[in-house]
Amino acid sequence: MKTNVLKYISILPALLMLGTGCQKFEDINSNPDKTTEVSSSILATGMILNITKSEIANTKGFIQPFLLAKYITWGEGQENLQYNRLGRADFTRLTVLRNIPPMEKYATSDGLRKSYQALGHFIRAWQFFNASMQVGDVPYIDAIKGESEKVLQPKYDSQKTVFLGILNELDQANQLFSEGVNFEGDPIYGGNIDNWRRLTNSFELHVLMNLYKKTGDAELKVTDRFKDIVANRPLMRDYKDNFALAYNNVAGQNYPWSDVPAGSGNSFVKSNYTMLSDNLLAPMKASKDQRLFYYAKPSAIKITAGLLASDYNAYPGVAPSDAFSSLQTRRVGKDYADLNNRYVQLVNAEAVSLFSFWDQQFILAEASLRGWISTATAQSYYASGISSSMTFVASSTPDMADYHHNMKMDAAYISSFPNSAGVALSGSNAQQLEQIITQKYLANFLHGGKYSAWMENRRTGYPVFTLNSSTNLNTPTTNFPLRWLYPANELDYNAANVSAAIQSQYGGSDDVNQTMWILK
Repeated sequence: MKTNVLKYISILPALLMLGTGCQKFEDINSNPDKTTEVSSSILATGMILNITKSEIANTKGFIQPFLLAKYITWGEGQENLQYNRLGRADFTRLTVLRNIPPMEKYATSDGLRKSYQALGHFIRAWQFFNASMQVGDVPYIDAIKGESEKVLQPKYDSQKTVFLGILNELDQANQLFSEGVNFEGDPIYGGNIDNWRRLTNSFELHVLMNLYKKTGDAELKVTDRFKDIVANRPLMRDYKDNFALAYNNVAGQNYPWSDVPAGSGNSFVKSNYTMLSDNLLAPMKASKDQRLFYYAKPSAIKITAGLLASDYNAYPGVAPSDAFSSLQTRRVGKDYADLNNRYVQLVNAEAVSLFSFWDQQFILAEASLRGWISTATAQSYYASGISSSMTFVASSTPDMADYHHNMKMDAAYISSFPNSAGVALSGSNAQQLEQIITQKYLANFLHGGKYSAWMENRRTGYPVFTLNSSTNLNTPTTNFPLRWLYPANELDYNAANVSAAIQSQYGGSDDVNQTMWILK
């Protein structure tokens, strides 16, 4: 993971145009004196930034997924995601995949071709996984064939077919990375194929864990695949292997919530619209988790009343399900915990991970708990996930009282915390699963793939979110939604195929409360 990765970002808009531009415009405006070809490395850069920087977003867009996951509330106005209203999904994430064939084509050696092919398989798997997790069935076999095979209205594939494809693509990526060479154009790992191979295999474990209800399926072979990966493939080793985007002090390349003179102009920060939730703070208070002091800043009211910033009681949380008017009263009264100043004042408060070593360790802990693997105990994987998160936070934070409130996490604390009473796994399997998912939730504050924490709650029920029928914007108000609606442009331009998919999955009702195959 490189700290200067955003040197690539200035070319992102042009690269995205390669994936979505108008063909006729290009034909008319092409310059016969210049090559129209681009290099594999340039195409790789554009696609990698598309699944990282474009996914993370900045300012208010950065915070939005964490509203749905109940980490935080928003005070500018009543937000749909905070109150469980899901709209239509967007398949534009798939348009970038059309740049994969030329990326492979322009490779200048067999070793590079294998590396770029592997990268293409990983990016396809990543994008199809995220698209399917939002809606269910999606076009897969016929997707992105408009130019190559004139398939302008692709058929939808069942979610099972899509997931089989994703698993096979990740298997291919692993094999090709093992045969390839380091490549150019990578703003995350500097083209190191060993890092990419480890990410590929760790991400495949994530995909398989999401199929935990399908362990009896003879085609998917969920547990056999999982065991084989753990036993025979390289995995991420520590947080330095995180699939993460780092930031710097160049204008437009600051941390997404930074409000420093160098560039972001983040007016939302100055407006103090954010309040941290009890979902985040209560578990940390109960276990005396010192990450709280790195995540939050104390209530001004509590400090004025005489509490120290090192006192857990100085950090009152709010309930995201409370009425917006009630939350506004809390916000105006200033009796709440807000985001730590380091997120505002530092140009690189921390690298933002989309998939991390701690994600992997919590997945392995869950797999051990479920009896899928016996390579180590659930507790050892669980402890590793917690300590990795804590070490990352501590190492990313300058030693300033305002950033850790004199509650620094040293090596001794980090080593002992996961095995302490009330934190170490105990109780029934259901209780231990709740502990694992809760710790994954805490570690992924302001991290993780888009909506991944919410999807973990959808998958496991943990951590428990409060359903307030008087404020819930879902219909009916007695339910949490389970999925997004299909994109409007699919209904406009691919109506027959999307209608067939809706009929086969949901009895013809494109409803946010319908249960997709992976959840059954």
